[in-house]
Amino acid sequence: MSERSSVTELADSLRREVERYPEGRKLPSSRALMERHQVSPGTVSRAIAVLAAEGLVISRPGAGVFRAAAFTTGPATGARRAPSGTARPGDLSWQEIALSSETGPRDLLAAPVFATLRVPPPDVIDLNSGYPHASLLPERLLAAALARAGRRPGAWERPPTDGLTELRGWFARDIGGHDGPIATGDVLLTSGGQSGLTVAMRSLAAPGAPVLVESPTYPGILAVVRAAGLRPVPVPVDADGVRTDLLAEAFEATRARVFVCQPLFQNPTGAVLSPERRAEVLRIARAAGAFVVEDDFSRLLVHADAPALPRPLAADDRDGVVVHLRSLTKAASPNLRVGALTARGPALARLRATQVVDSFFVPRPLQEATLELVADPGWARHLRALGTELRNRRTAAVAALHRELPGVLGSYRPGGYHLWLRLPEGVDDGVLTAAAMRAGVQVTPGRPYHAAEPPAANLRLSYAAAENSAQVVEGVHRLRAVLDEVATG
Repeated sequence: MSERSSVTELADSLRREVERYPEGRKLPSSRALMERHQVSPGTVSRAIAVLAAEGLVISRPGAGVFRAAAFTTGPATGARRAPSGTARPGDLSWQEIALSSETGPRDLLAAPVFATLRVPPPDVIDLNSGYPHASLLPERLLAAALARAGRRPGAWERPPTDGLTELRGWFARDIGGHDGPIATGDVLLTSGGQSGLTVAMRSLAAPGAPVLVESPTYPGILAVVRAAGLRPVPVPVDADGVRTDLLAEAFEATRARVFVCQPLFQNPTGAVLSPERRAEVLRIARAAGAFVVEDDFSRLLVHADAPALPRPLAADDRDGVVVHLRSLTKAASPNLRVGALTARGPALARLRATQVVDSFFVPRPLQEATLELVADPGWARHLRALGTELRNRRTAAVAALHRELPGVLGSYRPGGYHLWLRLPEGVDDGVLTAAAMRAGVQVTPGRPYHAAEPPAANLRLSYAAAENSAQVVEGVHRLRAVLDEVATG
């Protein structure tokens, strides 16, 4: 059983027990709960934290955990108030008018992003998430890095708004090489990749302007573009990356000044931009007087059997065309929200201004912990182990797809965490996704990856979030049964 499901089950059990307690009664000790439920100390502490957040219990250090009072006293007035979640709401209908806008409901923009972050129930196989399973992440390295970071002199002082010089220098070398065109002063630290995309879109294009995007592309890019009041214009992708002939036409037709792309292990197709097209993308953008926002999200997810990776576009750009985005989140932890934007000239000044207005700076303890993490010899070992595990899961997924669903899988590259499936004619990806969830497997419909009407029905399958390769194979087996049912139904 996973730690996450253990916490959920223990919290449910304790919740039923605690609700029968009188106010102020003490709960059994952590040791007693561990022995009774056969769980770890961490599971007990997390379950207690869940109940505390719900207002059911109060933890008193040195004394224990107690059933909370049904009503508590407010700190300012002494008035008694109901616990969270019990008060009846007033009339909220006025908010529809206050929140109305020409861009439409914001929750519709965010729906695909919520879908990628959805945590399935314990009995559902996760072939949806873009984050590797917890067993693939370096939790011990992270814990040690955080502990060392907390003891660093000045660890809790305010950091420079651009980020710690040492960490910016590390990103500059990692992205551009030791003799590359990127200097420490060209790097701006961000709170993860999604935040970096938001800063870039709000900085580089005026509201209402067109922004060229790959088609299909990561729904989070489309959400960021639209939330910034911009208009995404799709440019098709094939097995060699973005179609540069169509890219040139799109720039000419729209007069766009920004193109967002993922040249390495593109999400969702897995395509790698070919050497010929790499040079063409830079040439076309430079001729159009436009920026290329390079989302290099998957460079640390290279598989053990992959050939040498191409350099980032930013490493071959000396004219400030490329605004590069890099994050450690997927390879380290969803909670390590540290990324880097690189740019030069007025573009960097614009990025800095947007970032400081939005969020001031990235918390210094996270920056210090990141420095400790990447300097640890265990970080390189972790990346090699992660590459091996991702290769094994991809191999299992590909073999299962060829066996169970021949014809749905096109070309793929040994990197990233996902496969792009072409569904049979007449199959609705939304209907299939809903049916798959009912059958115990969570996958991602292809429709949200398109800025316009999709040319075909697709499905994205992620093999990184499942518990192991066997679970990936079982997920494909369940998907086959569901597809047979939907196709004949």
